[in-house]
Amino acid sequence: MGDNKKPLILVTNDDGITSLGIRELISVMKSIGEVVVVAPDKPQSGTGHSITLEHPLRLKKINEDGNHVEYSCSGTPVDCVKLAVNVVMHKKPDLLVSGVNHGSNSSINVIYSGTMSAAMEGALEGIPSFGISLLDYAPDADFSAAKIYAKTIAENVLKDGVPRGTCLNVNIPALSKKNIKGVKVCRQANGNWLEEFDERKDPYGNKYYWLTGVFKNYDKGADTDEWALKNGYVSVVPVQYDLTAHDTISVLNQWSYE
Repeated sequence: MGDNKKPLILVTNDDGITSLGIRELISVMKSIGEVVVVAPDKPQSGTGHSITLEHPLRLKKINEDGNHVEYSCSGTPVDCVKLAVNVVMHKKPDLLVSGVNHGSNSSINVIYSGTMSAAMEGALEGIPSFGISLLDYAPDADFSAAKIYAKTIAENVLKDGVPRGTCLNVNIPALSKKNIKGVKVCRQANGNWLEEFDERKDPYGNKYYWLTGVFKNYDKGADTDEWALKNGYVSVVPVQYDLTAHDTISVLNQWSYE
């Protein structure tokens, strides 16, 4: 690698190393520092924080130049982060950026997201981290606005850091930069998926299922990520890995356990 005075940036995603979103993100991060890419060799959307335990992981170096090296990985986004830190880099980077994801990771989607789980794994490792998503699933989506905000947020995180145990969930509306109204730092909206399973049959008459569903936002607050995105703002939500429902501890302490 090149100039070790530049920040060392780990880039990953869940759409796979060949997706347009990560290719655009790599180009931005290369303008800031030295870049190590470890990303899945195939799409891993919806894998959440899963890790690979039942078969071996494979790494393959696919590209390298002066300040940039890339590896494809047979595992999940979280596997990619673990391998990057422990095998490829042998140290923690100055910044981890996951994305740019094709599609939203706002509201409850953060739970299922491989993109955000990679960022959360970075937070677990004590690495300043954020995930970034564009609300456009098209493989040829326009990432120009996402690239601008990715760079700005990366520079802010490198300068000021984020609290330990926290990462940032950044979502970009599918708008041109001139039509985006600004950035809203906000909370995760209260919503979920109303799920259905589309039942079909294979040529042998055996049943199989495709998961479908409709997202339902129950939260009408103007301080949420869903509100921000619907109204033309970039949403930035600080996310923590401590899942303790702290307010419930006092309630449970009133129970009888005899």
